[in-house]
Amino acid sequence: MKDVILSKKGERTSLFWRSGRTALPTAGRGGITAPRPGNSRTGNSGLKCSGDSDTNWVFKIPPERRTLVSEYKVKISGISMYVPERVLTNADLEKMVDTTNDWILERTGIHERHIVEKGQATSDLAAQAILRLCSSRGIEPADIDLIIIPSVTPDMFFPSTACVVQEKIGAKNAWGFDLSGACSGFIFALAVGEKFVRTGVHRRVVVVGAETMSSIVDYTDRATCVLFGDGAGAALLEPADENEVGLKDFVLRTDGSGGKFLYMPGGGSLNPPSHETVDKKMHVIHQEGRQVYKFAVTEMASASEEILRRNNLAPEQLKLFVPHQANLRIISACAERLGLRDDQVIVNIDRYGNTTSATIPICLYEAARDGRIRKGDWIVLASFGAGFTWGSSLLRWEI
Repeated sequence: MKDVILSKKGERTSLFWRSGRTALPTAGRGGITAPRPGNSRTGNSGLKCSGDSDTNWVFKIPPERRTLVSEYKVKISGISMYVPERVLTNADLEKMVDTTNDWILERTGIHERHIVEKGQATSDLAAQAILRLCSSRGIEPADIDLIIIPSVTPDMFFPSTACVVQEKIGAKNAWGFDLSGACSGFIFALAVGEKFVRTGVHRRVVVVGAETMSSIVDYTDRATCVLFGDGAGAALLEPADENEVGLKDFVLRTDGSGGKFLYMPGGGSLNPPSHETVDKKMHVIHQEGRQVYKFAVTEMASASEEILRRNNLAPEQLKLFVPHQANLRIISACAERLGLRDDQVIVNIDRYGNTTSATIPICLYEAARDGRIRKGDWIVLASFGAGFTWGSSLLRWEI
């Protein structure tokens, strides 16, 4: 990485050295380039540079190109969701495992959850969410530059689910990748996608949290099978026209010492699939609920307090707090620690269960649809997941 002194107001930035060229971000694809120092040629941008390989390089940027290296503000310009049609109620679970509706409601707050039919996969849910997103924004899949899918239930190890989705929806101009952040995946992916738009590399980035948790749930374990559902939520990131709106800040955290409390041990390189791993139920979710609860409440609240504090906002200034929908008890305890009113907190776990990386975008979609958030409203997103991973995001709503 080289520090580059730009002629525009003497600002400094950092650029990657690639095969004898330095790629500068633009509002389109491909970047603009400049030659090595000492080379009399210019790059495709007309930039000229001086200096040597051991010094900072000075690029002289033509006035008409200077705006290309400015950072963009980034907004969520569209939001959508999709859940499969099949509904699994608490009454259904009473017939499958030793549990009752009252037991589930008291401990989780969940009435029902949606699950896929046989043959449906995570890519199907993600594809539908993106197609709905495109329709609502009046764009085509071919207009998308990048697809990021944070998911712990990919269709398969490879190719990535993003590749599968790209082909399914016809996003012929997009590239994509998967990201594994468990229940924190959407916020992690939002932070990554925001960088591509902010630096001008891409104009349209889609982040879609999509999960088929029913594929890794043990329906003989009442402690976990009652919690999870399937679904997808997609957000479109684009440059913001106004400084006042858009994504403002992120707090992103990981503590690997918590990995032993929430995990799926089988299927990877440590425990490859075998008759033994199947017999030992190593391909389903394992969870120590008390440890997860304690850490989730503490760290989601802490990340939310931190992001408010460093942006000089008080809890009462929030229009909406959007917590990961893991468990109603966790949501309530976190909101109480933050001193939030009930009308400042969105809860829909009763209808969808825990859809992991999809919970936050699904909440955002419903809040926007129901008129709970409007342009200019302050919103905090907060999540917690396996790893342990956790984080928060501060944004000012645009739509």
